[in-house]
Amino acid sequence: MRTWLAVLFAGLLLPLAQAQAPGPALSAFSSASGAEPPAPWRVVGVPGGKIPLTRYALVELDGRKVLRVEASKSYGNLVHDLPAAVPEAGLQLRWRWRLDEALRGGDLRRREGDDSPLKVCALFDMPLAGLGLIERNLLRLARAASGEKLPSATLCYVWDGTLAPGSLLPNAYTARVRFIVLDSGEQRLGQWVSHTRDLGADFRRAFGAESETVPPLQAVLVGADADNTGGRSLAHVGDVTLSP
Repeated sequence: MRTWLAVLFAGLLLPLAQAQAPGPALSAFSSASGAEPPAPWRVVGVPGGKIPLTRYALVELDGRKVLRVEASKSYGNLVHDLPAAVPEAGLQLRWRWRLDEALRGGDLRRREGDDSPLKVCALFDMPLAGLGLIERNLLRLARAASGEKLPSATLCYVWDGTLAPGSLLPNAYTARVRFIVLDSGEQRLGQWVSHTRDLGADFRRAFGAESETVPPLQAVLVGADADNTGGRSLAHVGDVTLSP
């Protein structure tokens, strides 16, 4: 069972010193030469290696190279850090995804069901002043323990098994992560679905009570997990892009 600290450590870990390409461009899966996601994409799991990692690999599908995401009693996120905190300034996040094997038993409202077969997340550097005293101190403790500047606000778009599209809810372990459900159920199983999201508008909806402005963007991640349910899922994700 994960704790709030493990959630922050795993997948939301942002190394401060890492060479990056300039600007907010994200490395494209479709232009990679091998089976591994192109740098600076990297897999981050729970410290200690006690939980198997979700598997990420590039494959040819429908004539194009895409990311294969396979979760099996596993946890781990594919993270793309940005070279520096990028002002949101009207950024849109675009991608397409396809769920091929649905996860059984997931329920994001409960810790024991806190798994998702597909998620794309935006990680923001929100000022700590907007947090409550307890959350502020917990985040400071986590940052001190890890030696990293862990994000204070993470917005995840998910494909859920039961919740209605448009649903907004906090992570069952920490309110520093909020979910917006975009797709639900199995009606579109095996079909590509495209999304374009206004990061500023969605941040205000999810975190507006805590911050008057939209903070800079630190990173983007793609993920899937099935460690709490002990289940399995299979999905594919096309290129993820940021644009004005």
